[in-house]
Amino acid sequence: MKEYLKQFLVDFDYKESDASFLLSEYEKIASHRDANSTFNKIIADYEKSIHIDYYKDVLVKAQSAGTDAGVHPYTSGLLIFMCLSKHLKELYDERGISEQIYHDSMLDLRYKLEECKLVKNIIGSFVAWWFPGFFDMTRFALGRLQFEMSTYNGEDYEKNGKKLVKGDKVIGVHIPRSETPVTKEATDDAYAQAAKFFIDEIPNKQVVFVCHSWLLYTATLEVFPKHSNTYRFIHEFDVTWDSHDKEGEYNDAWRLFDMDYTGNVNDYPENTSMRRAYKQYLLDGGRTGEGFGIIMY
Repeated sequence: MKEYLKQFLVDFDYKESDASFLLSEYEKIASHRDANSTFNKIIADYEKSIHIDYYKDVLVKAQSAGTDAGVHPYTSGLLIFMCLSKHLKELYDERGISEQIYHDSMLDLRYKLEECKLVKNIIGSFVAWWFPGFFDMTRFALGRLQFEMSTYNGEDYEKNGKKLVKGDKVIGVHIPRSETPVTKEATDDAYAQAAKFFIDEIPNKQVVFVCHSWLLYTATLEVFPKHSNTYRFIHEFDVTWDSHDKEGEYNDAWRLFDMDYTGNVNDYPENTSMRRAYKQYLLDGGRTGEGFGIIMY
C-alpha cells in the first residue's frame, strides 16, 4: 500500500513536503500491529462492498488506530480514504467511468488537505466525513463542480411550465475549493456534463439542480461584489427557503476566512474583495445562515 500511496501523491500533485509527511505517518500506522490490522480490515471490507452504511464507523476506527500509532486523527482520517482510492479506481474502470472524472473527484482529498493546513495547521482533513459520497460512488466531480443525485423533499415548485414536487429526483450541486475560478463558462460546462451523466437516473428526464449552502442565505445574496463569479453563481438559483444561525454562531467561518469562528469579527482577514464584503456585513450586524436554491435546467 505504501508504494501505491507514493504514486497517488505524485499523480495528484501533492506538495513534496506534504507527501513526505503523509508517507511517514502511514509508515507509523503500518508498523503498529493493531493499527495496521485495523486499516487492512477497513480496506478488505471496502473491497467486498461499497454499499454498506459503515463510513462513520470506518472513520472512527481509522482515527482511533492512528491515535494508537501516534498519528493525528485528521491525518489518519485522510490516509484511510487515500488507501480506499485504490479499489475505487478499479470500480471506475469496471463501470467505464472516465479517468478524468476519477481524477477530478479524488482531487477533493487534496483540496481538503489544503483547507486543513490553513484552518487547523495540520496535514490531514478535519472534514473527512465528507469523503464517503465519493467512495460509495454517489458523488462525482464533473468539471468545476461536484454533483450527486438526491430526492426533493420541499414544497411544490414551478417555473417556466415545469413543476417540481416532493419525491422527484434532483441533482445536488457542491462547489469544491480549487484554484479554478467559478466562471459562467466553467459552471455551464459542469451542468451540461452532470445532466448527461445522471439523466438515466431521472425517471421523467427533467433535470433539476439544487444547492444547499451558506452562500444561499437570503440576507447575504447581495453582499458579494456584483462583478464576482460567486455573485453570478448564487443568483442563478431561486432560493426557496433559508434559515439563520443561532445568535453568536458562525460555524462556516472556515469556508470563507480559513479560520475557525472566534467570536470576534475583527479577527477575520480582509485580503480578498469577497472577504472584505462579508466581513463588513458581519460588522454591520448581519447574521449568518444557510439557504436552499433550485435551477430548472
